Amino acid sequence: MKHPFTVKILEILEKNFPTDYKQIYNNSELLNYINFKTKSANRGSKSRGSFGAIYSIYTLIEDYIQKGFISKSDYLTNYSGATQTYLIKRQRELPFGAKLQNHYFQNRTNSEYKKTAPLSDFERIIIHDQKNSRYWINESLINLKIGGKTFNIAVSVIEILDAYIEAKKSAFDRFIETCEQLKSISGEESETIVEFISGLLAPNVDARIFEIISFSILKFYYLDQTVFFGFELNSIEEENLKLYKTGRTNANDGGIDFVMKPLGRFFQVTETTDVKKYFLDIDKLEKFPITFVIKSDDSVENLNAHIRQNAKIQYAVQVIVDRYMSCIEEIINIPELTKRFYEAINQGYLNDILVEIIKQSKVEFNYDENEEEEID
Repeated sequence: MKHPFTVKILEILEKNFPTDYKQIYNNSELLNYINFKTKSANRGSKSRGSFGAIYSIYTLIEDYIQKGFISKSDYLTNYSGATQTYLIKRQRELPFGAKLQNHYFQNRTNSEYKKTAPLSDFERIIIHDQKNSRYWINESLINLKIGGKTFNIAVSVIEILDAYIEAKKSAFDRFIETCEQLKSISGEESETIVEFISGLLAPNVDARIFEIISFSILKFYYLDQTVFFGFELNSIEEENLKLYKTGRTNANDGGIDFVMKPLGRFFQVTETTDVKKYFLDIDKLEKFPITFVIKSDDSVENLNAHIRQNAKIQYAVQVIVDRYMSCIEEIINIPELTKRFYEAINQGYLNDILVEIIKQSKVEFNYDENEEEEID
């Protein structure tokens, strides 16, 4: 499938292979996968980037080039492979990669690749020695044999991925710039801020952006709500509800995105209605109640019914289904989040929400190198 960034891919290939670039593009399964994963390049900061997959390929091909294997023929026979420690460190040095884990190196890139190329002769992009935690790029995918010629596309792939990274970074720079400009708007022009933030509450928004917007809205929605809390009757005090973001969206934090004090409520932001994912998060919390913030316009009733129906298919036994369903404390969908956004505005928190969005976005995307790093 072609999309606007395909033009950039073809442009880079034509520069490096003037007479054969179309053949290379049409015959490369790796480029087909990259084409699929880079379709968000021209959709701005709101669309999901695929940095886990992109960086797993990028770092391995970069390692392949740096070790000089473009001009050698013993990559898979004599090279001991890149270490997981090096690859994780390297991907975290790249834009938006600061908190990426190792999932794409281990299996996710390969499983996604097989979905885009089910009839491929090659089972995987990444070759993984699990025992020794060593990794190789599948050299057959970057050493193409076409019409009796061999074309090594390693350098071209790096150039293509660099172009994608730059496109996404530029889009996010514009997003931050827009936020900063809106921060200076007040009074009758505040509707512009409302419209901007409301536009980020949509099913097609990047999952990380959606999580940031959700947190910023809910933090101030709950802020004026109070509970009476204490350990003894004569020392009960009134406390405001405070919402805390527990880590970045790529952090391996056990399925907790937000925590509320003093009630101890857990929140998980998700874009899927896959019942396995929901109950996996519940299991991580040992079946402790959890609130799901779902990136969906579907009604809460329909979402709940869909989860229950899938739970019946998955578990069959009604008592097990009921036990899991009872752990879903609340479902907050996009319409409910929008409603709470307007309630927070009425409480006078519009500018605070925007400032929180800017703050969390800079931390999430490692935008400001001087920003204090969060701890996993």
